Amino acid sequence: MCDFTGQLAGAGATRVLAAFGAQVIRVEDRLRQGQWDIFRGNGPWMDDRRGINLGGTFNNHNIEKLGVTLDMRKPKAKAILEELISVSDAVTENFSKGVLDRWGLSYEEMVKIKPDIIYVSNCGFGHVGPYSEYKTWGPIVQAVSGLTFQSGLPDMPPAGWGYSYMNHTGGYLMAIALLMALYHRHRTGVGQWIDMSCTDGAAALNGPAILDYTVNGNPARRPGNPNSNRSIYPKMAPHGIYRCEGDDNWVGISVRNDDDWAALCEVIGADGMASDSKLATVDGRIEHHDAIDERIEAWTSVRSPMQAMEALQARGVPAGAVQRPVDRIDNDPNTKEWGLFPTVEHQAMGKVRVDGMPIKLSETPARIKKGGPTLGQHNQEVFAEVLGIEQATVDALTEEGVF
Repeated sequence: MCDFTGQLAGAGATRVLAAFGAQVIRVEDRLRQGQWDIFRGNGPWMDDRRGINLGGTFNNHNIEKLGVTLDMRKPKAKAILEELISVSDAVTENFSKGVLDRWGLSYEEMVKIKPDIIYVSNCGFGHVGPYSEYKTWGPIVQAVSGLTFQSGLPDMPPAGWGYSYMNHTGGYLMAIALLMALYHRHRTGVGQWIDMSCTDGAAALNGPAILDYTVNGNPARRPGNPNSNRSIYPKMAPHGIYRCEGDDNWVGISVRNDDDWAALCEVIGADGMASDSKLATVDGRIEHHDAIDERIEAWTSVRSPMQAMEALQARGVPAGAVQRPVDRIDNDPNTKEWGLFPTVEHQAMGKVRVDGMPIKLSETPARIKKGGPTLGQHNQEVFAEVLGIEQATVDALTEEGVF
């Protein structure tokens, strides 16, 4: 796979495929030192060392990939890139619209190089439509799609999500699209261009809210809404985050139905609420949510998050401690059982932990052993061994600054 992706929306997609065995060859600009991806060389860092090859986020997003450099300003670099495309199943990128076109590598040109090539272009607004020239970033995608508008607390301005979660969703959608195109080509021998719009992927997450407005006339922002601690799609109550014993400790609780409600009342000793006919239905509990929250918090506030979680889970009520990174990564027994943060070997950093793969295939499990590539780390391996370029030519092109 010939990979130009960056950040998480693109690099995250090919990361998944690399973890499951795809040979992903990441192509970076030699002169810009790969910094089209803003995470190249940026933190977090594992120690006091700094440099283009020491960025922790870049490493995390690019495990199990090979990395080469090219100076696309040189005609010989374009010829090498065309050779790489000719032996690839897919070309992947998440540049702004038109970057590869300007390199003379539109989809039509790539088809001339490899007729069954699959080309994935993943950008903020896709390659068609009036917004296709606009630039985006994760929070912009969330804002334009409507996700920000329906997030936050009552009577407060719309709230961002605190992180570019559409980078994750965009990456997952890109990986799914790529797999579907590979499956189609496997059946028919026909490649295709996948034009992907991250903002439209985000808009698709609004389904219930849009349906509620178009069918019932309920706007997303109305008295009491949005309240990101509560659930109206589907209706659940009580539902929220509750203060626990100690400083800044919390537990999340979701009561899905009447059986959960009866179990919750029994666990927290709220016999009066259990027998209160006003609270017998989810609509009644939503109407009296504040009073219910107060009663729940009287119980959680004298318990640790784990104590509250375990007591409720023992009765089948969904509950989870609000964990800090150290809790989840270093001390959680379930994380250890799943191997969720494996250690990889990185050429410059040494041994370093990265995100694992929360998917277990019994016959073809993910493999995460190698860290992300340092700049041009695999030039020799890819150009000499994958493309079969003679060593003398590799040496000469390196000397010329093509690699």
